[in-house]
Amino acid sequence: MLVVSLAPAADAAKSAADLGVGTLVNGTGVWHAEQAWLGHQAYDVVIEVEDGRIKAVREEAPAPPGAVQLRGWTVPGFANVHSHAFQHGLRGITESGGGDFWEWRTQMYRAAENVEPGRYLERARKVFREMLKAGITAVGEFHYLHALGNQLGDELIEAAERAGIRITLLDTCYLRGGMDGKPLEGAQRTFSDGDADRWARRMDEFEDGQGVRIGAAIHSVRAVDPASMRTVAGWARKRNAPLHIHLAEQPAEVEECLAAEGCTPAQLLDREGILGADLTAIHAIHLDDRDISLLGANRVSICACTTTERDLGDRVGPIRRLADAGCTICVGSDSNAMIDILEEARGLEVDQRRSTGRRVIHQPEELFRAATIDGMQALGWDAGELKPGMLADFVTINQNWRSEWRVLNLDYLMFGCSARDVTNVVVGGTTVFSK
Repeated sequence: MLVVSLAPAADAAKSAADLGVGTLVNGTGVWHAEQAWLGHQAYDVVIEVEDGRIKAVREEAPAPPGAVQLRGWTVPGFANVHSHAFQHGLRGITESGGGDFWEWRTQMYRAAENVEPGRYLERARKVFREMLKAGITAVGEFHYLHALGNQLGDELIEAAERAGIRITLLDTCYLRGGMDGKPLEGAQRTFSDGDADRWARRMDEFEDGQGVRIGAAIHSVRAVDPASMRTVAGWARKRNAPLHIHLAEQPAEVEECLAAEGCTPAQLLDREGILGADLTAIHAIHLDDRDISLLGANRVSICACTTTERDLGDRVGPIRRLADAGCTICVGSDSNAMIDILEEARGLEVDQRRSTGRRVIHQPEELFRAATIDGMQALGWDAGELKPGMLADFVTINQNWRSEWRVLNLDYLMFGCSARDVTNVVVGGTTVFSK
């Protein structure tokens, strides 16, 4: 069961009583959904929850006495696989002056230097609360602000607990400024533990908890040398923890890796034994045919962050080819310039339409899986489906502003709905948002 602390009354859309929390006991209760997605369209669905997990699901059933009524479409909670909460503060202030990814990165580093303990907790809580209101029930926080050791990581965990969202803290190893041995400069110096062994010792101080998973991340092949990458991967695999990495977001990373190692970043990961079904590669844009084959053969999960990739001019990755090769696909909000997982998943399709001139490259079912079960698996959570045994995370969408009533259809859900249509969010059998 996820233990949540509801947001203060001034921040919450309704009081605890209005939310129906008073009808629940320790994440146990009954809901009745007008329509729900159970792998198919279903009507009059009863969802029974016990100790934070789904106990039973029945369709075409009357509402039991005292059941919480869900008007609209009820679907599994969304997974936000890749987030940098502190970058939310850049929203709307990097949109003038021109430049490329690297000039944006300079502004991002300045934002990192301005993160303050205490205030970061409150800022992160607001970011996570915005995610909850968008139907996101689990977030992967790719965290590399280490100037204060684990303090800011602890604040992220506390912020998530206060907001009521699950968090997979992907604490990130970051050791160098480039593959040529370039030293860390400016804000980068605060990201580093000095070496991978110190990173691992600091990581051992974290613990999984209710609503909290501790995962590991290699920032990138530029920022972590091969031996240290093996240390990070070993730490994660010993603990069966999620393992993530930024991969091939910019051509400069590929060019630098070819010059230093004689191979591409994906091929370097293969050489060092990093690739595997437990690895999630973020972006994976600038790949050659061999890279795609290696990632697919190793069943690597690919996380696209389509709104951020558009914002930064990152180009469009070969997502269809990666999926066909054997990769699972998921999505994340990354810089949090926008927080809308339906838009992130929709972007998988519409960005490729513009780059290829073809339509329906991904079926709506694929986009939905990216936003739900495949994302949850990348974060280490038993969620993303409405079936017995899974964590009781579900979201209701109701377009009250529309005059006509629609039947739940993934085509319309993925292409006609957005975060603003979310009306109710349940995490671990507790209602954490309702409007």
